[in-house]
Amino acid sequence: MPDFESVWVKNYSEGVPRHIDYPGIPVHGLLEEAAERYPNNVATIFMGGKLTYRQLLDKVYRFAAALAALGVRKGDRVAIMLPNSPQMVIAYYGVLKAGGVVVAFNPLYVEREIHHQVTDSGSKVMIALDLLFGRLSKVREGAGLEKIIWTSMKDFLPFPLRQLYPIKAKKDGTYVEVPPTAGNYQLTDLLKQYGPNPPAYEFDLAEDLCCLQYTGGTTGVSKGCMLTHRNMVVNATQVYRWYPETKPGQERIMTVLPLFHSYGMTCCMNLSSAIGASMILIPRFIVEDILKAIDKWKPTLFPGAPTMYIAINNHLDVKKYDLKSVGACLSGSAALPVEVQKRFEEITGGYLSEGYGLSEASPVTHSNPLFGNRKAGSIGLPFPDTVSKVVDPDTGDKEMPVGETGELILKGPQVMKGYWNRPDETKETLRNGWLYTGDIAKMDEDGYTYIVDRKKELIIAGGFNIYPREIDEVLYEHPAILEAAAVGVPDEYRGEAVKVFVVLKPGEHLAAEEVIDYCKSKLAKYKVPKYVEFRSELPRTFVGKVLRRVLAEEERKKREEAG
Repeated sequence: MPDFESVWVKNYSEGVPRHIDYPGIPVHGLLEEAAERYPNNVATIFMGGKLTYRQLLDKVYRFAAALAALGVRKGDRVAIMLPNSPQMVIAYYGVLKAGGVVVAFNPLYVEREIHHQVTDSGSKVMIALDLLFGRLSKVREGAGLEKIIWTSMKDFLPFPLRQLYPIKAKKDGTYVEVPPTAGNYQLTDLLKQYGPNPPAYEFDLAEDLCCLQYTGGTTGVSKGCMLTHRNMVVNATQVYRWYPETKPGQERIMTVLPLFHSYGMTCCMNLSSAIGASMILIPRFIVEDILKAIDKWKPTLFPGAPTMYIAINNHLDVKKYDLKSVGACLSGSAALPVEVQKRFEEITGGYLSEGYGLSEASPVTHSNPLFGNRKAGSIGLPFPDTVSKVVDPDTGDKEMPVGETGELILKGPQVMKGYWNRPDETKETLRNGWLYTGDIAKMDEDGYTYIVDRKKELIIAGGFNIYPREIDEVLYEHPAILEAAAVGVPDEYRGEAVKVFVVLKPGEHLAAEEVIDYCKSKLAKYKVPKYVEFRSELPRTFVGKVLRRVLAEEERKKREEAG
């Protein structure tokens, strides 16, 4: 394993420390300190409406007081099912100030997923969008939800959008009016009813939970990562210190990453509180809306996923918008193709660096230095106070030589406490102080790590190990291809064969044979795809990661039906 102390001196940006003294405060303490230092700074921008840090903290305190009155006590799990909005920020910090543990839900979840996460976490109270009333009504009683606090998208819209929203919703058939029955509460009513008098709790930062962050379920049943207040404050601080040119009190963060996921939670919401930045809240990624928002609100930081940068790069009217305010971007959730990075930096003039993380680590653990030595195709170096190594995936302890592949394991103060109510899986994932990521990686002599693929997505064809990411990278270089994903499919002769799913750029045309021939010129023979399928889009998680498992399962069912 490289000496990371030496690696740091050689490769890291000037001003990025190897070790950090972290604030000894709970997560909501970040917001409280921001409100004290920058009370009149804009904290949130949502559809043109704004809240200052003073106004935001007042609403957080009122909501925490309301939750306490409704019976929420320290350690209680409280569900939040909201899109990016001021309500999401108020709910998140309000739950924490009330002593609760945040259990964030994707608003796209179906009844089965909602039921699993509510019952698994033991949540009795939920804060939700009124548009979800139909779904939640079906699972509420069976899942044991006792109270639901409802809010509408219009509640924090500026005038005149607030007045126009119900009219448009009724016209579109999306208007929902939650009945005032027992167990139903309106967020806006609670904020008026209760004063800014929250309960006062002492927190054991290393033990008390901030949130149960449920994994995306891409490799199995979704399970809750127990992230402590210490974990989350540490990771937000690590991200902040990674950008040595960050100007506290002056930054604006493009917040389109979902705040119900640890990536957006840390790199947008908690980072904003840590540095007194303004969050430009975007409920969902629509490239035209993003371009307009960047042009109007001038974000300086833009954490995102490769799919977002790809969409911006390929937008036909991208030159019409001023994107030069964007100074730094941390790309995560999936591999960042080199061509995407180069093009985005040409358009914005900013820096786009590939990083890496997982829910079990709050989530960020690695990144390429923004202004230091960046290596294309690499996830970079470990964050401050973080160490990683590559080990034999079979033994789990033998360290692999430089340049050879194995499982990436890591340790650091941002690593979770364990999985909620899953001691066996916790023991499997956390061993001797190391987090076993399940990702296949290699490390070079400078300590830079390269993710090869998911341990469970490895394709074995004719005895050869094939890593899908390598094939994806080659396909991304093709001028007609927008997106691509390789998976293994059953093959009678080789055990598995490679099939690629391809999305073409608008107006482009390719035949399957052309894709295969292109791969033959770039890859070893055993890695060349045997099958090609063109699609209009690829299935993804809510943070943009391609669901190879879904593609492989669809292929399996298709073959079974064909006999």
